[in-house]
Amino acid sequence: MLPTLPPLRCLMKNIWRDAMGVLLVLAFAWARPSAAGVVIDGTRVIYHAQDKEATIKLTNAGKRPILVQTWMNQVNDTSSPGASKVPFTLTPPIFRLEPGKGQAIRAQYTREPLPTDKETLFWLNVLEVPPKMKADDRSVLQFSVRTRIKFIFRPSNLPGSPGSAFEQLSWTLAATEDGRGVVLKASNPTRYYVNFAQVGIKAGNRSYMHPGGGMVAPGATEAFAIPDFDARSVDGVKATFETISDLGAIGKHEKPINP
Repeated sequence: MLPTLPPLRCLMKNIWRDAMGVLLVLAFAWARPSAAGVVIDGTRVIYHAQDKEATIKLTNAGKRPILVQTWMNQVNDTSSPGASKVPFTLTPPIFRLEPGKGQAIRAQYTREPLPTDKETLFWLNVLEVPPKMKADDRSVLQFSVRTRIKFIFRPSNLPGSPGSAFEQLSWTLAATEDGRGVVLKASNPTRYYVNFAQVGIKAGNRSYMHPGGGMVAPGATEAFAIPDFDARSVDGVKATFETISDLGAIGKHEKPINP
């Protein structure tokens, strides 16, 4: 018996779909993406209350001049430049940066009241806009790239040390709201933010990691979901975490989980 052939319309549809797929692959292979060019010196900014200003250095590591705009906003604020009210000014807020050149940004505290008994976190945003394409650059994909890093205001005479704040964290396990999973909770009794590159659980020879890093604010508790871990079947588990220092150094730590 001869095999049944699909209708002609289906054949044409499949051919058109496959042809479009090939064309898309070729288009992206031909187009050269315009990579991000601005490099920020450091992974975070620590602004000490007694300082007159903090300096952030930017470098254009690309091959073309770019327009750079900088602004700050609060932790849960996603507003556009100029819309967020923060007690800091950035100078210059917008500038042209030539390839291979650097630019220092000055951040100054305008002295509006901020908490004096704990750190306060802001975001520093850096937006780079590539130059307008020339007529012969139609094969170049261009993007405006925004990078943001933590900007921490640190009051004077806080008790303890930011470098050892992780030692005072307490860790507990709890069920997720739907009861189908487990979260690892970190409670921070200190006056400092503790930043994590990784958070997870070590049980025997196995590790169960939270997908991504995170942080826990002063005096707060943060929950980190731990996929695939069943707390009912394992005893003696430990919290395993990697902290990020003021200078961006990674420290690996383990600590027993409280009952």
